[in-house]
Amino acid sequence: MWCVRMARVYAGTQRVLKRGADLRAPSIRTLCMSAHLPSTAPKHVPCAWHLHDDHFELQYADTCMRFNFIWLRDHCQSDSCYNWRTRQRILDTASLDLDIKPTRVRVDESRLHLTWPDGHQTDYSLAWLMENSYEGQLKKPRLQELWNAEVYQRAQVAPTPCQRVLETDEGRREVFENFLRYGIALVEGVPPTEEDTEHLAQRVSLVRETFYGRSWSITNDFAREDVGFSSDALDLHTDAANMHEPFSVILFHCLKHDGVGGRTVLVDGCYAADQIRQRNPEDWATLCTVPVRQEYTEEEPGIHMASEAPLLSVHPGAQEPHMIRFNNFDRCPISSVPYDVVHRWYRAHRSFTNEIRRPENQLFMKLNPGMVLLVDNWRILHGRESFTGSRRLFGYFLFRDDLLSRARLLGMKV
Repeated sequence: MWCVRMARVYAGTQRVLKRGADLRAPSIRTLCMSAHLPSTAPKHVPCAWHLHDDHFELQYADTCMRFNFIWLRDHCQSDSCYNWRTRQRILDTASLDLDIKPTRVRVDESRLHLTWPDGHQTDYSLAWLMENSYEGQLKKPRLQELWNAEVYQRAQVAPTPCQRVLETDEGRREVFENFLRYGIALVEGVPPTEEDTEHLAQRVSLVRETFYGRSWSITNDFAREDVGFSSDALDLHTDAANMHEPFSVILFHCLKHDGVGGRTVLVDGCYAADQIRQRNPEDWATLCTVPVRQEYTEEEPGIHMASEAPLLSVHPGAQEPHMIRFNNFDRCPISSVPYDVVHRWYRAHRSFTNEIRRPENQLFMKLNPGMVLLVDNWRILHGRESFTGSRRLFGYFLFRDDLLSRARLLGMKV
């Protein structure tokens, strides 16, 4: 019915559209016209707009968008408001009238034109408004795909050859896509040396130096006071949950193993959290709101890391897990909440632990020399089986921001 109604309006407003439609606020009119989208979209898209007392409403490309007037003034990209050379805002947002309204509004074939009380003029591409609106963002396809073991195995994600990553943008893009979609990415054919591993790491991101140094090496000789430096099985966890800014990208490369066992186990923590949200919203809310302190201390070389945060840190817009901090080895006494909340936390913690320990959620893989594994430590929990023999795991912590920057430069929408 909307399309029929708007087609009738369109037929009656052809003359108005040819000369452009001026509208003085706060009256309301509706127009329908053709507008052009980028080449990937249909050439002609029905469009209608309404001017309300406190916002501008645009129906475009099957999406109804609403823009506050101050938003439209603040995002002006005229030369006096925006520096196109540096791509930075010049306009002082705090100086704007919070109740500002345009005195004139005109919509032509593909653009919105606004005139403000001081005579300043702003215009926007309708396609730009679609791309940058709240409603447009909600309709964007998500790259992230939640998985359990069956889902991941069914996807048949193949490792990317090392030389392809080192020599081509397509190879790097494939690694980024797998990492951002599944939280893990595999690269095969990496010579099992520190130098070759570092060469690969630098093609993916900048290396993050930590108290472990520029790189790290884990051997089963208790070289450090950490359970990881043993042959024992390691329960599922995320690294550095005791830090305010946990390592976000981890690169693993097994340079040597002359025994048996030691398979790596991986679980999509976001999938596990989503299962809890669907089945038990109260446990989900507890995991997202109750802070717990975690610590790591080591006398030599002198380390004392500590932070306090919920097990699940949630993105405020999408209400989805942004970061998972799960490491039962490093958890401190629970002293940050009153006694009547403690039992709820233990119940929620049990729910999450049971979920990540479900066999159908656990993905096992053997890391042999030559195979590099990239892990999103904010999303993926990792552990290992016990093993025999001598084993050396080598790797790096990488910067998430730099990885995302390189992905964007390759044309990825992240």
